[in-house]
Formats: sequence, C-alpha cells, structure tokens
Amino acid sequence: MRNHLLSLGIGTGMLVVGLVLWATTQDVETPVVSLSKAGVVLAVLGVVELVITAAALALPSTRHRNYDL
Repeated sequence: MRNHLLSLGIGTGMLVVGLVLWATTQDVETPVVSLSKAGVVLAVLGVVELVITAAALALPSTRHRNYDL
C-alpha cells in the first residue's frame, strides 16, 4: 500500500510540474527542446503513472491469496 501511495505522489508531482512548465515557458527555447514540450511530456507521463497506480489499487493482485484445493 505504501508503494501505491508513493506512486500516486510521484504521478501527481510529475503532472503538476509538467503543467507548470507548459503554462509558463511558452516562449523559452533551449538548444535541444522547448521547455513547454518537455512539460507536456512530463504531464502525460504523470497521468500514465496515476492511471497505472489507480488500476493497481482497484485490481489487487491475486498472487498471495490462499485457495482451498
């Protein structure tokens, strides 16, 4: 459970940082990539992290269940 909470925090942080980068660095160009595009990528990765973690919380593993044979 602690790992899921940590993943939720990381996903939320990535989403927030990505949105801030996207919103505040529209005109900033670096030699390799624009920071607004990096913000979009970071936000998308944050959403993916949140979706995967939510799925892991909603659909728990059955690996450790005891079944009567």
